[in-house]
Amino acid sequence: MSEPVHHLTREQARRLAVRAQLLDAARPGDVVEAAEQLGAIKIDPTATIAPSEQTILFSRIGWGYEPGQLTAAVERDRLLFEYDGHFRPVTLLPAHLARMRGRVFRAQATQWLEANARFRADVLARLRAEGPMLAAQIPDTSQVAHRNEAGWYGSNQVPRMLDLLSYVGEAAIVGREGRQRVWDLGERVYADVPVLGYDDAGAVLEEHRLQAAGIARQKSPWTPVGTAGALASVEGSAWRWRVDAAALDTLDDDPGGRVAILNPYDGMLFDRPRLKELFGFEFVLEQFKPKAQRRFGYFVHPILVGDRFAALLDAELDKKKENLVVTAVHELDPVDDVLRLDDEEREMVDAEISDLAEWLGVPVVRAR
Repeated sequence: MSEPVHHLTREQARRLAVRAQLLDAARPGDVVEAAEQLGAIKIDPTATIAPSEQTILFSRIGWGYEPGQLTAAVERDRLLFEYDGHFRPVTLLPAHLARMRGRVFRAQATQWLEANARFRADVLARLRAEGPMLAAQIPDTSQVAHRNEAGWYGSNQVPRMLDLLSYVGEAAIVGREGRQRVWDLGERVYADVPVLGYDDAGAVLEEHRLQAAGIARQKSPWTPVGTAGALASVEGSAWRWRVDAAALDTLDDDPGGRVAILNPYDGMLFDRPRLKELFGFEFVLEQFKPKAQRRFGYFVHPILVGDRFAALLDAELDKKKENLVVTAVHELDPVDDVLRLDDEEREMVDAEISDLAEWLGVPVVRAR
């Protein structure tokens, strides 16, 4: 028997995506509620305005969010944990841990670990004896250096080893000192975590990815959801989609839209093909382009108005002068003959920029 197909308009599909990412008018109450829905909150040090984990939460919670709430949820209450560059809800830890323990590295990483077996043992022994600790407190006893063409690691091999050990659950991040991660032994941190089967864990994570996305292409490498949820079609799209069935049941209970300024590493922006297919929005991060080739700016923040990506904010926090310097608000070209910003929406965008500046504790200054 074939699976039934839910037929959605493009507007319904966009609303599902916006609501799933907590970007409609119904804001979450706190950090944990936001993390439980999103599943992952990206950590990135690039902070033209504020670090990604902070702006991602502000764009959902608004004025009720303070940065210390995230630290408390991770380090005091242990309701979130850090893994693979994201803060995640501890309710998903059993599934992530099962996948960690079943992880198989690619050939280059496997060969590097095999060549550094003694170094691996040294790092684990130091964590067992003296952890929690910073990477800088662990001696580099590596036998073979990692090839570092991408430039993500320096000459010290300890951070590279700790990252790989964390991917298989042998090391774990238990907090931060500033931007520096604090490490401990995985078997100590995960001692009381229930164990899931590898395949069961995969199904749990696929279900949650779909919950966080609302709607995803059926075989997307960007948002792998397997056979979670229900099959759907979207008006004007030839793709086959998976949709969160629970969200479908409440699709008519629409709380309305709002303006949201999104960090470039926001989860809403991760699946670029979906962005283009559903929203008609092609987002190119120009951070790694030469300055002369940038069209909009080094680290522009997309602006969502309702269910439309209507503009890009080019702004930077001037820490010396304590200002939020707005270089430009680039209004995007119309798609489907929809006017990007009318006068009322322009006022709403300006108000959101002002709210962002007040949250940062600085005034807005318009660059000349």
